[in-house]
Amino acid sequence: MITINDVENIAGLDQPRRIMKYVLVYCVSGKLSMTIDEREFHVAAGQVITITSGQIHSLSRPPKAKGYILEFTLDFFCKDDTDIELIFHNGLFCHFAMNEVISVDKAVVEAQLKSIEEELLNKPYQYLISVHSRIELILVAINRAKVTRGDEIWKPDALFLKFLEAVRNNFEHNYPLSQFAELLGTTELKLNELAKLHTGKTAQNVIYGLVTSEAKRLLTYGNLSVKEVAYQLGFNDPFYFSNFFKKQTKSSPKQYKERLTA
Repeated sequence: MITINDVENIAGLDQPRRIMKYVLVYCVSGKLSMTIDEREFHVAAGQVITITSGQIHSLSRPPKAKGYILEFTLDFFCKDDTDIELIFHNGLFCHFAMNEVISVDKAVVEAQLKSIEEELLNKPYQYLISVHSRIELILVAINRAKVTRGDEIWKPDALFLKFLEAVRNNFEHNYPLSQFAELLGTTELKLNELAKLHTGKTAQNVIYGLVTSEAKRLLTYGNLSVKEVAYQLGFNDPFYFSNFFKKQTKSSPKQYKERLTA
């Protein structure tokens, strides 16, 4: 549900891992180097980076580097639409590979992370409510830092974010847009309106983009054949999957995989 650890006390972080939790990495001192879905990031003291549930990531640190890794599930944090919109506000924990290093107010963020660590260790009365509130404060601090540096404010819609989560949670079914609309109790028209507003794309093209990103993860980090990747993503015909992937990336899955191992 929720955990917090010091980076120096966790083994195996240098190996690619994937967890269905939202991950926040904060550097206290030194510098942390991260790989997230094939992209490299360097997080210095007073900086934070957020990782979306399902993204593959690894972390390496020099011996003297220190920091925190906070992990929590969407179900733990998102009690209502306001929480959902906050967690994705300004691109935080975004499904579209919008990971970025952000410099924040050290005093605020470190104080809240230390308090979360103490709350989870001691478990006083209503500690989970306290932890939830402290995560909110951290996210607000990150958003304020982004606004201060001049970033354009992006205010997401909770229904659109539920749509993204539904796609991410049902890759193996390869559902059409109509099925997602039914799952969410809305219409295809409404999902298309929100997709156009937030991405400039149709809802179906948003689905295609998320499926393509997932295919790249499976081809890059898994020991799966192209056929196995196709089946894992709900394609009954591997040939159709190859055509789909090539249309989205200009490269066949086989070529993509071979380029990675070259």
